[in-house]
Amino acid sequence: MSRTREPAARRLRRAAGLAALLLALTGCGSRLPESEFTAGGTPAAAGGATDTGVTADEIRVGIITSLTSPVGSETFAGPRYGAQAWFRALDDRGGLSGRSVRVITCDDGGSGIGNQDCVHRLIDGERVFALVAGSSLDYAGAPYVNSKGVPDIGGQPIGTAYERWPHLFGIYGSSAPRDGRSVGWDGTLYQSTEVYRFFKERLGARSAAVVSYNQADSARYARQLEEGLRAEGFRVLSQSVDLALPGFQAVAAAIKADGSELLFDAMDTRGNTALCQALEPAGVRLTAKVTNVQNWSESARTDYQSSPTCRDALWATSSSQNYDDIGTPAVREFREAMARYFPDREQLLSAWELEGWAAARWLTDAMASCGAGPTRACVDHFMHRPQPYDAGGLLLPASFVPTPPPTGLTRACLNAARWQDDADGGRGGWVSQVPDMYTNCYDVPQLPYRP
Repeated sequence: MSRTREPAARRLRRAAGLAALLLALTGCGSRLPESEFTAGGTPAAAGGATDTGVTADEIRVGIITSLTSPVGSETFAGPRYGAQAWFRALDDRGGLSGRSVRVITCDDGGSGIGNQDCVHRLIDGERVFALVAGSSLDYAGAPYVNSKGVPDIGGQPIGTAYERWPHLFGIYGSSAPRDGRSVGWDGTLYQSTEVYRFFKERLGARSAAVVSYNQADSARYARQLEEGLRAEGFRVLSQSVDLALPGFQAVAAAIKADGSELLFDAMDTRGNTALCQALEPAGVRLTAKVTNVQNWSESARTDYQSSPTCRDALWATSSSQNYDDIGTPAVREFREAMARYFPDREQLLSAWELEGWAAARWLTDAMASCGAGPTRACVDHFMHRPQPYDAGGLLLPASFVPTPPPTGLTRACLNAARWQDDADGGRGGWVSQVPDMYTNCYDVPQLPYRP
């Protein structure tokens, strides 16, 4: 069995970028040959400058975020803060081989031009060693990053750049060729169906509604959801609303008449909250309202304040640990660091912040593998190694070993949590719904699609 790196848990997260793009539009690899590793990971001068962005006492890294995008300052903010917390904690422990890590951030404004400006500013101006924990609505600068051989570690794959360029390493890994010529396997990616299998087996659900906008990208993603659900034997109700004037009352009536147990969507947070507000008075009672990892955040408390029934049915799936599960040592370390360095973000914590922390740890471990002399070639070599990486138990094991196009079944795992209003002493919070995400796995089909 081959392991595809586009599981349904990840595709549901990809919908966050799609939904953000919709709002913006409305205005509101093959393994690298040894010759690529010219430095071979050997320091030019142990303890001194060994590569661009590395001096005797510091390493410069960059973070690009669509912080002031048209969809608001928090939509893509999480990874940036999680990564910064990791590096501040690292410096407080003495840094890396005696070097501090200087983090330089850039807000690309959610535009392709802004992203290219950030890329040039960080690479050509600030001369950073690497990029980390990126979350850009339009990663237009990806080809330039790759052409300069700058490692980009642990970015959120909102678009398809992390499935194309060999120096870019998304947070969930990839088994595509990533040779720079095309996305995935000659323009084809694959989705697996473990999310739908999970809800079928865990909740006994057999019917689902999928709601989308009447916009091409939203409709395309909705079709992928429907295809995955039907592959798992679900009866699917498809509903589309006008992007500018969505009629959610009619959707709520259709869902109630159908008796749909699950609800998936290809919309933004604004659309989701408005839909839930329509479901409430219509008397719709869902078994699960399934959202993506980008919406796995503390903001659910306020986003769905006027629709508590819908909020109580919220589930989220991911390929990372529940940031609310402080019984997990690696999560507890993250939470303690966030409380120490960013106490004002207590009400804004999210799964994406946890993944930003994991991305920074991944880059740190890659640099540490170089010994006293970090080089970009050495970091690339670490990222292309065959051993999967899990960030100390924060991520499902991920790697970048290319495989042939997926066929047959794949073994796919996922994590899942549910929002419960009575959690955390009545404050509400995300409660893990699987005992161990590393063993919550299914043998599921792989379905091709063209992004």
